[in-house]
Amino acid sequence: MCILFVANQQRKDMPLIIAANRDEFYRRPTLPSHFWSDAPDLLAGKDLEAGGSWMGVTRQGRIAAITNVRAANAQRDNAKSRGELVTQSLCDPSHQTLSARLRQSREKYQGYNLLFGDINALQVYNNIEDRLQEVSPGIHGLSNATLNAPWPKVTRGMQSLSEYCQHSECIVPQDLFALLRNDEQADDDRLPDTGISKEWEKRLSSIFIQSPDYGTRASTIILVNQDLQLYWHERQFSPEGAILSEVSERFQLTGE
Repeated sequence: MCILFVANQQRKDMPLIIAANRDEFYRRPTLPSHFWSDAPDLLAGKDLEAGGSWMGVTRQGRIAAITNVRAANAQRDNAKSRGELVTQSLCDPSHQTLSARLRQSREKYQGYNLLFGDINALQVYNNIEDRLQEVSPGIHGLSNATLNAPWPKVTRGMQSLSEYCQHSECIVPQDLFALLRNDEQADDDRLPDTGISKEWEKRLSSIFIQSPDYGTRASTIILVNQDLQLYWHERQFSPEGAILSEVSERFQLTGE
């Protein structure tokens, strides 16, 4: 997962909205989102290389998603797969216990942001800064730096989501997919400097990324309405940006 946007408590009819893109190498084997046979309440895609996921929910209302942090000076040898943190957090109902474990294990992983919690209390943990932040009511964006870092694609998506929440009559997944499909790249003088080449900084500066080997492989929408019904919508993409598959699920949250 490379970028996600959250509208928390911005509409009475849809108190939680999450729109996210997963960017990854196309050669990495993946299963689209599904309810896992060994964890039947867990809905998530699956990384077949390491066994974890990049984003998921449970029928009880737990939510987790991960983004990589680009920190050239913080590379770690023999690092564990960050995707396992998503499944661990979805299976752990105790936020306090999980936060402590994340801090204890932070040096075992490459840089990451982990969004985790439930529909009423989401947090983001950044292992590079060892920082835990509440996702307060408002519009938020998370990419490969800290929460709400002013990268062009983050601010662009936050503004689009804010305007959409304010002016739309109702929330429609198709509109949120369009927000996530924005392929506008940042001007050269606004590119972040994360230790990679300027060519790659440019290529990665759009919300939706396309290249032959690496790009946006999936877009996922999570909507939770005022009646505590959760809607999950996912699209998987080819390197050319064509839709390969779609998954839609809807269920009533049961609580812990």
